[in-house]
Amino acid sequence: MSAQQPRPAAVLWDMDGTLIDSEPYWIAAEMELAHRYGVAWTHEDGLALVGNPLPLSGQVLKDRGVELEVDQIIEHLVARVTEQVRQHAPWQADARALLEAVVAAGIPCALVTMSYTRLANAFLAQAPDAFSAVVTGDRVVNGKPDPEAFLTAAAELGVAIDDCIAIEDSPAGVASAYASGARTIGVRRLTPIEGRPGLSRVASLDRVTVAMLGEIAAGRRIDELGHAT
Repeated sequence: MSAQQPRPAAVLWDMDGTLIDSEPYWIAAEMELAHRYGVAWTHEDGLALVGNPLPLSGQVLKDRGVELEVDQIIEHLVARVTEQVRQHAPWQADARALLEAVVAAGIPCALVTMSYTRLANAFLAQAPDAFSAVVTGDRVVNGKPDPEAFLTAAAELGVAIDDCIAIEDSPAGVASAYASGARTIGVRRLTPIEGRPGLSRVASLDRVTVAMLGEIAAGRRIDELGHAT
């Protein structure tokens, strides 16, 4: 990429769903816990929680009848998913290729996830040196869809948030990134992504290049789920 081409100051990456296909782990852990307490829990119930802060997920499970405190529910879910990610981090191939290209181009990256530090560390052990900052759900006061996590990541990288690209896959994550002021790319995984002015949406990251990230950072909008501009 030539010096004249635009480039983002940093790329801020969601983890669950975006970088790794871990949402099935979360849904299975929720089902396992719910069924232990005789609570009906479906795949659709799990999809409704994708991208949300863990305290919210814990409260939903508690309200549905899981007879544990929210902190205990979170502990169970995090421990179960961490164990599985440690055994096998199911990379999204398109995201891994783009992450490697971004790192090779010398663009700083941050991991911005609502998963807790223990789980993020299990993933980071399999992605050494890729991320210059890591913001986890147990480090912020307000989880996604609040923009705090993305604003924190940009501050820790020492860059302006509106010079960053954020890549997300869930409605809550997209809303968080978008509200932060980052140029946001929503990648379609398990859940639909609603269109917003200026929001880029892609069916996958396969066709996204470092040069394209620079164009989006400079103001281009790409919408594979609607139309491209």
